[in-house]
Amino acid sequence: MKYITLFALAFLSFAVQAERLKDITSVQGVRDNQLFGYGLVIGLNGTGDSTAFTDQSFASMLSRFGVTLPQGVNATSKNVAAVSLTASLPAFSKPGQKIDVTVSSIGNASALRGGTLLLSTLKGADGAVYAIAQGNLVVGGLGANGADGSRTSSNIPTVGRIPNGASVERSVPSSFNVGDTLTFNLNRPDFTTAKQVSDKINNLLGPGVATTLDATSIRVSAPRDPSQRVTFLSILENLEVDVAAERARIVVNSRTGTIIIGQHVKVSPAAITHGSLTVTINETPPVVGQDGELTGGETIISPREGLEISPNSGHMFVFDPGASLNDIVRAVNQVGAAPGDVMAILEGLKQAGAINADLVVI
Repeated sequence: MKYITLFALAFLSFAVQAERLKDITSVQGVRDNQLFGYGLVIGLNGTGDSTAFTDQSFASMLSRFGVTLPQGVNATSKNVAAVSLTASLPAFSKPGQKIDVTVSSIGNASALRGGTLLLSTLKGADGAVYAIAQGNLVVGGLGANGADGSRTSSNIPTVGRIPNGASVERSVPSSFNVGDTLTFNLNRPDFTTAKQVSDKINNLLGPGVATTLDATSIRVSAPRDPSQRVTFLSILENLEVDVAAERARIVVNSRTGTIIIGQHVKVSPAAITHGSLTVTINETPPVVGQDGELTGGETIISPREGLEISPNSGHMFVFDPGASLNDIVRAVNQVGAAPGDVMAILEGLKQAGAINADLVVI
């Protein structure tokens, strides 16, 4: 039984359960936008760059302030680093609001701790400037170099953040207030869940208000007035909807040996040769009367499962109808099989068509 700790086995229960609409959907057109930029971090304690593009950027910055370097003199400083800037612009952000900025070294700087980002622009995919960033970096990593060339580091000292480090300069147009409808997109597409959402809204607001477009989208008629539309959406997003059970799925993490098995995973009759293990799982449905006797009354089939394990007596796994993957994995685990053995068995069953489930390896 000591081998049971070799891997974690979790069984996901996907029973029907109610979830808020805002937790399982997003509103079409309401999303974040990614921003990107380039800048210089100064004030480093000798941990900056020594690259040509950093020197060129530093020289360009000095020239904008009226500083002209003598001919043949390079603008080189180990206290300066070239960095890339990334940020996420939330939906409905307005000019003057603040957003966080992530700063990452793109040269050979060894650390950004203690640095200050100079004024830099953040652009969207269309090339337009949507925010301006500047400020002091917060760096969680730590690096140290020894005189003999040795070095050590903790976490990542070449990436930092500037909380509220960028000011929004331009709003992103949204389709939220356009048209007579709103569209909800399910985070996990499912035909049954889409129908449940549509039925829930129609039961509240009347027939025909919501229509399903496909397994992902539900279109809902909405008022045009922005204030009424916000109120309308606040009511809908708090509705509790019965979410359909997920597809039968097995998730295997090949690095950690973790195996996640869905509730609806079943095994068809199959036999697999694997080492010296023999596992036989069967289901015997005895027929008994309601009063416990075979005479008189209505008969009832009462399934009775049996499990037999013989670690050294054979070379075959025998899986009879009615056996669940829970039984098989538990049986193999009890005889001391390694995580790799279980994964090999699951993969073999999938390839043989004995498992009607998605096998996902991560």
